[in-house]
Amino acid sequence: MAVTVSRDLMVHVLEDVNAVKLTDRQQALRTAIQRGEPKCLGVSQVMLGLMVMSYSIPLHFTELTEVVSLGVPWWSGLTFITAGVVAIILDKHSTMKILQVCLMVSVVSTVLSVVAVIIYSVDMDKNPEVLCLETLHDNCNVKHYATRLSRGVKSSLLLFTLAQTAISAFLCFLLFRQRRSFGQYASLTQAAPSSPQAFIPPNLN
Repeated sequence: MAVTVSRDLMVHVLEDVNAVKLTDRQQALRTAIQRGEPKCLGVSQVMLGLMVMSYSIPLHFTELTEVVSLGVPWWSGLTFITAGVVAIILDKHSTMKILQVCLMVSVVSTVLSVVAVIIYSVDMDKNPEVLCLETLHDNCNVKHYATRLSRGVKSSLLLFTLAQTAISAFLCFLLFRQRRSFGQYASLTQAAPSSPQAFIPPNLN
């Protein structure tokens, strides 16, 4: 903070270099974040979360497997939606605090996406499609269609979750790079006044 004293003993507080530097870096942070388009990635995450949760509804009417009993589509879908909402907020309010929260949520979303992919893969391997056994009416039995529907839905959910894993990992990379670039300015929490101010000393007479 620069200070000057005039001949009439008036103290002038000039523009703070740190305040200007902080403002410039905050603007640079906002530009860098928006260059990565977190809003588009956030909307994609929200849409994937809603699709995962809606596509999983038919699984409740088929054979109960690990995916349904563990509620994988529901907690993974809610995680995707949460990560997407935080990314959209980051696009609107580009601060270091929100960036760190978004980075943490994105890391959690990535980890849970990988876990969900593993559960889907194991479930599909343990529950193969039942062969078509023709009945007297030359039609396959009900279990064949049920397992076929179940595997088809799980395949779709697996693809959505893989897409979410890629989006979350990419967003984590962008946010980690921005946090590393601008993290040193997070300690500057309060800036000095940007306009000069005058301090009039008290009259000692």
